[in-house]
Amino acid sequence: MTILELVQSPEAWIALVTLIVMEVVLGIDNLIFISILTNKLPENQRPLARRIGIGLALVLRLGLLSVIAWIVTLTEPVVSLFGQAFSWKDIILVVGGLFLVWKATREIHEHVDPEPGPASDTISIGFAAAIAQILLLDLVFSIDSIITAVGMTPHLPIMIVAVVTAVVTMMVAAGPLARFIDANPTIVMLALGFLLLIGTTLVAEGFGVHVPKAYIYAAMAFSALVEALNMLARRARRRRAAPGTDGA
Repeated sequence: MTILELVQSPEAWIALVTLIVMEVVLGIDNLIFISILTNKLPENQRPLARRIGIGLALVLRLGLLSVIAWIVTLTEPVVSLFGQAFSWKDIILVVGGLFLVWKATREIHEHVDPEPGPASDTISIGFAAAIAQILLLDLVFSIDSIITAVGMTPHLPIMIVAVVTAVVTMMVAAGPLARFIDANPTIVMLALGFLLLIGTTLVAEGFGVHVPKAYIYAAMAFSALVEALNMLARRARRRRAAPGTDGA
């Protein structure tokens, strides 16, 4: 099907909109990880690290689309252990999921039981180390994203437009999300809990246990709503407690 035929096809537009929504939702995981990791850098390095991290995600996704025939083969079994067949996709998901679980657990530990040190304990990672970790998770999320795209449409132009749109959305949302997370300590813990959940899900999927993503994102949305209500309640209590704010 030519580009002109795709533009004139209602089915192609429906597929494009659906895939864009799916790619944006899948990009939330990547964006949360990038936001938490870059917030550990000095403030003047954070915007550059976010741009590089999201830029790498775009490069990886477009690069994987260029070898889409090879990407499809990643779902074919290559090894069998204890009666369980694993494809390269499964192996990548397990490794990436374990890394995400380890990273989220370590970050939670640092927030719950911080090491004694100077006040600038939030700056605890080097720029190169942050980019390397972002690149690793970019690869995991990119492969998952592209395989999802392949399953939804056979048309490469639709995949490219959806991927670019989703990554541009991530680029726009990265700064505000990172600042919001940094300004609200309870949100940091909630986001780390999300990463722990996502990592566990990746490992489960790598072992062939399919967990519907709708359940995961519904749980995340409900948790975020509860935390938003808690933030509103804390803000209301501070206003009532502050002197001279009666009637404000």
